[in-house]
Amino acid sequence: MFRANATMNSCRRIARIKDRSSGLNTLFSRVRLPTNCRQGPEAAPPLTRSQSSAAKHAPGSDTGDRPRLRAIDLARKVRQERTRTPVEEAPVSAQQRRVTELKRFSLQLQNVHPNVLAKHLHRGVLYRDKDVAVINKPYGVPVRDTSGVTSISSVLPVLAKMMDGVKIKSESQLLPCLGLEKDSTGTLLLARSEEVVEHILSLNRNNQVQTKYWVVTVGVPVPSEGMIDIPIIEREITGPQPHYKMALSPLFKMNDGGDGVTKVRTNRQAHPAVTRYRVLDSSNGCSLVELQSFTGVKHQMRVHMAFALSCPVLGDHKYSHWSKLAPQKLPERVLGKLGLEQSKIRYLPLHLHARQLTLLGTNQAEINVSCPLPKYFTQTLSRLHLTFPDKKDNHLSDSHK
Repeated sequence: MFRANATMNSCRRIARIKDRSSGLNTLFSRVRLPTNCRQGPEAAPPLTRSQSSAAKHAPGSDTGDRPRLRAIDLARKVRQERTRTPVEEAPVSAQQRRVTELKRFSLQLQNVHPNVLAKHLHRGVLYRDKDVAVINKPYGVPVRDTSGVTSISSVLPVLAKMMDGVKIKSESQLLPCLGLEKDSTGTLLLARSEEVVEHILSLNRNNQVQTKYWVVTVGVPVPSEGMIDIPIIEREITGPQPHYKMALSPLFKMNDGGDGVTKVRTNRQAHPAVTRYRVLDSSNGCSLVELQSFTGVKHQMRVHMAFALSCPVLGDHKYSHWSKLAPQKLPERVLGKLGLEQSKIRYLPLHLHARQLTLLGTNQAEINVSCPLPKYFTQTLSRLHLTFPDKKDNHLSDSHK
C-alpha cells in the first residue's frame, strides 16, 4: 500500500510539472514512466531496440532531418579550427634550434625514396658532356650500396634518364669513377661508359685528376703550408669497444738523444700516403684549410690532419680520439661560437667538402668545376669568423671551364 501511494504521488508531481512548463513536454514525454502510471490508450508499450533505432532515422524524427556529415566536411571543419586557434608551442632555446637544424642537415636525405634522391642529385648537376658528369654529393649518402641504405649508385639509372629527358629512349648510363666518403660533400665525378671509367682511373693514377678539399680544423696547423708524407695502416683498437682505425705508420722516429731521427723498418701492410695542405684562414682556434690528396688511401686526409698535425677535422668523431669511440671533444671557446654544448656535439657533421675538381688530359679542353659549400658549412664559417679566400686566387677559381 505504501509503495502504491508513493508511485501515485510521483505521477502527480510529473503531471504538475507538465502543466507548469509546456516547453518541457518533449523532454518529459521521453521519460519512461512506471507501467502503473500510464493511463488510457496513450500509454503505449515500450519500444524494442530495433524499433527505437528505426524511429531515430525516421523522416519525421529530429535526427532524420539533420544532414549527415561527410568526411570532406569534417576535414574542412578541422582545418578551420586549427586556423582559428593555433597551438601555442613551448618556447625553444637557441641551443635546441641549433641541434634541430644540424639534425635536419645530417638526416634529410638518408633513407629516402630513390626517386627523391635522384631528383635532388639532378638539381645538383654541376657539369656534363658526352663522356662525364659532375654532381654535388650531399652529406650522409654513401656513393656505393652499403647495408640496404639508399646510395647514389642505386639511383644512377634514374638520374641518367632525367639528364637525357624522361621521354627520350636512351641507353646511356652513369657510373661512379672516384668515390667520396659517406659523410663528405662536394664534387663527385661520374662516367657515361665503362671505357670512360677506365680512362679516368688511368688519369687518376698519373695525378691528372685533381680534387681540392676544404676542411674546417680544430686548431691551427703549423707551419701554415706543407706536405705530409707518412704511410697509413689499419690497426685494431682493443678495449671496452674494440674497433679498427686507420693510423700512421711512420718511416722515421726520434732517436734516443732527441736530436735527430732514425729510419724504422717499413710495415708491409702500410700504404704510402701523401697530402698537401694550405691554411686559408684561421680564427677562434679553428682554421679553414685546403687539402689535396695524391694517393687516395682510406681516410687519408682525416688521419693526417688529426695525428700528423694534431688538428682534427671539425665533426670528425672517429679520429678525434685514438683509443675510444666518442663524440669529438671541443674547447669551450669553440662550443660557444658554434652555439652548442658538448653533450650535443655528436650532431655536428663532418666538415670535409670536395670544393674543386680538375680533369686533365682528356680529348677536349681542361674541365674545372667548383662546388658550392653546403649550408651547415657556410654557417660554421660565419660563426667562427672564417673568411673565404680571394676568388681571384687561381687555386680556388669558381669558374666552370
